[in-house]
Amino acid sequence: MSAALGLLAAVLVAGGLLVAFARVNAASLANALRLSGPLILGLAGVIFLVIGRAGLGGMLLSGAAGLYSFVRKRARVSMPAGQRSTVRTAALEMELDHDTGGLDGFVLAGSHEQKLLSAMALKQLLELYAELSGDSESRQLLETYLDGRFPAWRENVKANGGNRQGVAPGSGAMTKEEAYKVLGLETGATTADIRKAHRRLMQRLHPDLGGTSFLAARINEAKDVLLSSHG
Repeated sequence: MSAALGLLAAVLVAGGLLVAFARVNAASLANALRLSGPLILGLAGVIFLVIGRAGLGGMLLSGAAGLYSFVRKRARVSMPAGQRSTVRTAALEMELDHDTGGLDGFVLAGSHEQKLLSAMALKQLLELYAELSGDSESRQLLETYLDGRFPAWRENVKANGGNRQGVAPGSGAMTKEEAYKVLGLETGATTADIRKAHRRLMQRLHPDLGGTSFLAARINEAKDVLLSSHG
């Protein structure tokens, strides 16, 4: 009799879970389904403890704990990495994290070649800025990085006389390969993917929203290059 009551209780609990699952969104439902195995196993363990089957109940509870730990660990490992965009000029390669909006990059040429921007002090970055006086694209990209990391850096430049000289023209038309990297997309992305990536990046980097005109222009150019090949 007690076993039948335990079975009935399990059925009622399972029915309640199904009703709850039906009321949540798809993401929550997927997460709940991953955890339902340990939950049901744990409930069964409690039921067997209540009806006096302590040995079996304890085994089921231990199994539920182990299964829960495994599911959580696997979920963390399988979590996809954040999407990133890459903007490259003659002297710099910059990477944008779509999730955080953070920028970092490497120096490709000059006295600070191969250095990571985030590992350089402001003095070194200003030296690099002076070196890039003949490379307009690289200098604008470095300005974007400096604006985010050292908001008052321009005051240092003014105090040192500006360091502004004539600049060379840009590096030419953007290639499709570069455009995919700027938007953080794989080769062969669909028109919908291109528009979605462009919209997401512009929401973060548009000048009216605190971004920079240089990066916004690169993002727009990347979209135009890729959409022109889909027409």
